[in-house]
Amino acid sequence: MQFTAEQISAFLAGEVEGNPQATVWMVAKIEEAAQGELAFLSNPKYEEYLYTTDASIVLVSKSLELKKEVKSTLIRVDDPYQAFASLLNLYQSSKPRKSGVSPQAFIAATAYVEDDVYVGEFAVIGENVRIGEGSQIYPQVYVGDNVVIGENTKIFAGVKIYEDCVIGDNVTIHSGTIVGGDGFGFAPMADGTFKKIPQIGNVVIEDEVEIGANCTIDRATMGSTVIKRGAKLDNLIQIAHNVVIGENTVMAAQCGVAGSTKVGRNVMMGGQVGIVGHIQIADSVKIGSQSGIGHSVEKQGEFMLGSPAMTGFQNHRVQAILKELPELRKTILQSARQLKQMSDKK
Repeated sequence: MQFTAEQISAFLAGEVEGNPQATVWMVAKIEEAAQGELAFLSNPKYEEYLYTTDASIVLVSKSLELKKEVKSTLIRVDDPYQAFASLLNLYQSSKPRKSGVSPQAFIAATAYVEDDVYVGEFAVIGENVRIGEGSQIYPQVYVGDNVVIGENTKIFAGVKIYEDCVIGDNVTIHSGTIVGGDGFGFAPMADGTFKKIPQIGNVVIEDEVEIGANCTIDRATMGSTVIKRGAKLDNLIQIAHNVVIGENTVMAAQCGVAGSTKVGRNVMMGGQVGIVGHIQIADSVKIGSQSGIGHSVEKQGEFMLGSPAMTGFQNHRVQAILKELPELRKTILQSARQLKQMSDKK
């Protein structure tokens, strides 16, 4: 589909600067865009490309002051990044939607699947499963007994959802993710062996959650492991049994949260963050990449960094001191030698 700058501007409530009839049919990064493509400029680090790009249309901030002439037609908006995201959503929604139930899928006789649900090849839908209107179950998905899946939820190929789990509306789960596998529960025995503790709880994923590829979300020992409304999980994330992830919390790739930890709402975690079990993370806490959280963070909005993690201000002070350690060591050794020499003369 082709769109003019005038049409795009109307959709985004923006202002056209240049040719209102400039046409695009594809999107691209500003440093790589060609004629017929739309790009956006949000990060000031990329401003140099605005003056060299071949993009037909570029989304820019209303407050941007040009330093040179540009070849592209500009659409000025309040927030170029959000505007670009809105266009991508529009493009995504315009793509044809999969529909129908494949004859190669297996659906148990006791399952209830709405008429407009898509079920792909070799998907397995277990006993007493309920799948809401508009949901899409891609090929080779396994949905265990008694699972409930809400409306307009998309489960991509190869996802495995164990029995009794509950998935809300407008949820997206990407390929390879496993929901409801057993939590890591083993009791040490007197003879040095470990006895498995049955994991009889489930996983509850609330509305508007997105979960990346190859994540593992363990079922609770008792009760529920909960991913609350609006949370976003990147790829390769481990959520242990009885963990609660708060509303609108975002987690980058390779994070791990140990059992029974409660993470607040609007928390942000960089990649490879590790959190021990049985602690609490307050609302709006920000945790830098590769940080190790070994204790509860009780202050809302705190910034944590490092391993072991400490407040960002403390961590920066420690890093500054670390750079001086070689010289400090040399000074201490020299002082020790001088003291020994003075002692020997007495």
